[in-house]
Amino acid sequence: MQTPSTKVKHLSMQELEAGLDHIRQSPKDNGVLKMIVRRPDTLQREVLEEGTIDLKEGLLGDNWSRRPSSRTPDKSPHPDMQLNIMNARAIALLAQTEDRWQLAGDQLLVDMELSDENLPAGTQLSIGSAIIEVTTQPHNGCKKFAQRFGIDAVKFVNSPIGKELHLRGINAKVIQGGMIRKGDVVRKLLNG
Repeated sequence: MQTPSTKVKHLSMQELEAGLDHIRQSPKDNGVLKMIVRRPDTLQREVLEEGTIDLKEGLLGDNWSRRPSSRTPDKSPHPDMQLNIMNARAIALLAQTEDRWQLAGDQLLVDMELSDENLPAGTQLSIGSAIIEVTTQPHNGCKKFAQRFGIDAVKFVNSPIGKELHLRGINAKVIQGGMIRKGDVVRKLLNG
């Protein structure tokens, strides 16, 4: 388990907006899986070189299948939120150092444009031997996100342009289990 550095200044809105052009240059297809993060328990993070994506469990060893969801009537894990995916360029800007990327809480950090225009709900992506599908479930900045990256970071990802580009990320469900590895190409297979 990596321990993220703690002495990082939160960026201002002006500093964050200055990084938008770089984020907008993310590939629309043939992206790259830059980091895999497993959350074995609340507030725990493990950065992996490879992982197994499972149809029922999501990322094996991750706590998604044990976490209650406020979005399901019975508080069971939400089936359309198995995987959280964030743009690697966005987290690089917010976190400032790669050892802090894991603090976002997303399992897959990809260098790929995550906008609705590029990846509408229903789009299937292949990563390694796994296939996942983008879902309609929103992924928003929260209190923990604000503590880790600053209030302006939450405002930035939840701004109109932040929502358009899904700077906080997107949710996905597993269609086909398989192995994924850091550096795998992320390819669009099917648009919804």
